[in-house]
Amino acid sequence: MRGHLWIWALTLAASAGVFAACGSSGGGVATAPHESSTVPSVSSTAAAPAPSSTAPPEDINMTAAMFTNIHRLTKVRHFYVGNLLGHLADALAVANDPKGGVYPVGTIIQLVPQEAMVKRRAGWSPATHDWEMFSLTASATGTTIRSRGAAKTVNAFGLNCASCHSAAESQFDFVCETTHGCAPLPLNDAVIKQIQDADPRPK
Repeated sequence: MRGHLWIWALTLAASAGVFAACGSSGGGVATAPHESSTVPSVSSTAAAPAPSSTAPPEDINMTAAMFTNIHRLTKVRHFYVGNLLGHLADALAVANDPKGGVYPVGTIIQLVPQEAMVKRRAGWSPATHDWEMFSLTASATGTTIRSRGAAKTVNAFGLNCASCHSAAESQFDFVCETTHGCAPLPLNDAVIKQIQDADPRPK
């Protein structure tokens, strides 16, 4: 995603400054039937088996309507962070920690309105540190998902998202910034801000 934002800048320039939408479970130990009268009986006060947990792991399956104007998310330096599962404080703690960390499930990270990465359940995609990548179209009427997935997801220009993020150092959980090991963006902060401010969806 990061390494290809220069294409967005070209689009921006061509539009005269207006950016267009590119469980665990526990179990008791079963007792065997008595084989003779010499085997002591099990006390009625013995602990009962622990109940098994059948709850599925926490996860989030994004729909287009869940993607709103990026300014509704929380800005951290030059990118935006959100969490739809109630873990925003934990997500922001990771984003603001210079040593990195693992983002909680449900975290949304966006640099521009047209691309996003969303943290799925543990084990969803080891190749992308469980991030799902999205290519989006943002318009005044809402959001359309152009493509989504993990290691094979491409953006509107057919460019692979994970290929850029895979360069991020492991402690940064697949998230790129200028000091995370990813290739630098050929855009300055002013151009990125223009792209962000051009998000046409209602704030």
